[in-house]
Amino acid sequence: MENAASQQKTSYDHPDAIDIIRDIVLETGRSKEALIAVLKNVADRFGYISNVAVQEISRQTSISAAEIFSVATFYRMLPTTQRGRHVIEFCESLPCHVVGGRELYRALLDQLGVQPGETSPDGRFTLLTTSCLGVCEVGPVLSIDDNIHGNLTAESLPDILARYE
Repeated sequence: MENAASQQKTSYDHPDAIDIIRDIVLETGRSKEALIAVLKNVADRFGYISNVAVQEISRQTSISAAEIFSVATFYRMLPTTQRGRHVIEFCESLPCHVVGGRELYRALLDQLGVQPGETSPDGRFTLLTTSCLGVCEVGPVLSIDDNIHGNLTAESLPDILARYE
C-alpha cells in the first residue's frame, strides 16, 4: 500500500483544481473542527496548500482566509510552499550530533546544494530539520518520505539519496 506522500500529486494549474478542493471540503467537513483534516487532505492531494486553496476553503467553509492560513502555517505537517518530490527531515538532536551528525549535516548540505527549508534546484529534495526523530539509538539519522535511515555517515549518504528519484 502506498502512502499519500508517494501518490501522484495534482497541480493547482489543473482545470479541475477548484472542484477537487470543493470535493475535499464536502467529503471532510465544513466546520472549524474539520479544518486541519481538510488542509491535510488538500496538502496530500496537491503537495502543499496554496493561496488558491486557502481562498477556496474559505469560500466553502466561511472560515476567514487569515484563520485558515494561521492554522496551515502553525502545523509542520501542512506545507504552504511547494516541496520537492522527496522530503528529507534531518535530526538535529544532541544524541545524533555527538555521533557524527554535524559531519553528516555538512555533507547533506553540500550534496543537495540547499539550506534547511529549501528545495534542490532539480526539484528532487526538500530539506527540513527536526529536533528529534525518536530513534536516537541509530543516530545520526534522517528521514526521507517518512522512511528512517540510521547509523549514517557522510560516505553512506550518496547511496541513500540515490534510492530516491
